[in-house]
Amino acid sequence: MTDTEPAAAVRETADSIATMEVRGAATIASAAAEALAEQAREAASAHADDPPAFRASMRAASRTLRETRPTAVSLPNALRYVLQRMEGDSVEALRRSVVDASEAFVRQLDRAQEDLGRVGANRLADGDTVMTHCHSTDALACIEAAVEQGKSISAVVKETRPRQQGHLTAEQLRDAGVPVTLIVDSAARRYLDEVDHVLVGADSIAADGGVINKIGTSGLAVNARERGVPIMTAAQTIKLHPETLTGHTVEIEMRSESEVIDADAREAIGEVAVENPAFDVTPPRYMDAIVTEQGQFPPESIVTLMRELFGEGAEKPWAEP
Repeated sequence: MTDTEPAAAVRETADSIATMEVRGAATIASAAAEALAEQAREAASAHADDPPAFRASMRAASRTLRETRPTAVSLPNALRYVLQRMEGDSVEALRRSVVDASEAFVRQLDRAQEDLGRVGANRLADGDTVMTHCHSTDALACIEAAVEQGKSISAVVKETRPRQQGHLTAEQLRDAGVPVTLIVDSAARRYLDEVDHVLVGADSIAADGGVINKIGTSGLAVNARERGVPIMTAAQTIKLHPETLTGHTVEIEMRSESEVIDADAREAIGEVAVENPAFDVTPPRYMDAIVTEQGQFPPESIVTLMRELFGEGAEKPWAEP
């Protein structure tokens, strides 16, 4: 390993995140933190007597991970958590601080989802039917906690094209004993009259309360508001995007057209432009509540929590000094 070459575990994790073999904000964040711990172990062997080289290798590994998914803010927030706790005068002290921070972050993630689930379950009543969009472990935690409380919950699950993450949601809800009806995305409005809540996750949440989530969330939220169906975002605080406090916008990831159309169909149709935005932004006025492990918040007040956690902005400890 050269001074700035990422460890094999970092490269493998970055590839898995980029190709969505590893998906879901909490899973991505956990994988990134664990990859940094492995980087620290390898860097400690390669740079045993050179703390500056150790630090440089950690920053380089973090940049490799950071560049994989530009919209999922849980990734840079995981990097911030670990790197901001990297301290010590010796390489051994630096290594230990990174590994300890990584392990503490993963433990915190596990507790956060359980706490969030209990908060979100309080919004669901016995006999409720919930509509979901995409696949969110935070949203699932709310439903699973409600079931554990003895409530009877059923679900209408949108398939969520083009990658059909809704199929995974349907499978996991069925495993939890929840009756599931799977529908195509365009049928959502038809079924809103039959549901009591819309429950979605988030990849990022902006300081103004805007929710950045899987493409189609915004249209669903507008339809839900018109139908009078409450919509809730379930999101751990690692989804809060601190850079939006200082005016930065959230980059919307554009994915490969091959997810939308295969090569044969593309050729048969002829010369057309194909775009595949992975996310959209739901304005706060269409969202009823944002549920986190620290409680339930109106979207417009999420900035208060963000400032408590991050101050007035966000450092980028992976950047070149």
